[in-house]
Amino acid sequence: MTANSAGKLYTTELLSLATELSGFPLTGDWALAGKARSRTCGSSIRIGIEPDGQGRIARVGLAVTACAVGQAAATIFAREALGKGRQEIATALEEIENWLEAPEVPAPQWPGFDALYPARAHPGRHGALLLPWKAAVDALCKAGNSG
Repeated sequence: MTANSAGKLYTTELLSLATELSGFPLTGDWALAGKARSRTCGSSIRIGIEPDGQGRIARVGLAVTACAVGQAAATIFAREALGKGRQEIATALEEIENWLEAPEVPAPQWPGFDALYPARAHPGRHGALLLPWKAAVDALCKAGNSG
């Protein structure tokens, strides 16, 4: 990656989002736990989820070992995950995967996701971008309620 392309990928907005990740610490006990790892870059994430009575996310904590793209993606995920159930998270993951694969596919409808648009042109970062949704699906699949 050249310095010029890195400048386009690591925007001020993306870097700012990466620093917000500290607002979602993975501390204490969690009812549900999940993890994901990118085979492309080695980035990883662990997630803790407290579901509400309907199996929807009531609280989320994250431990992320990733580049700024993965960290920003985790923040974007955590900001909007509350109230969502397994099917909503799985649908969002599928939308993101399709968007990364095909230029004609519309962008995912996840609020704040537009900050991640520059990463689409960097296939080496796709795995890191997907981590929070994959880890959440992993955690939510361990619950008895499909939400």
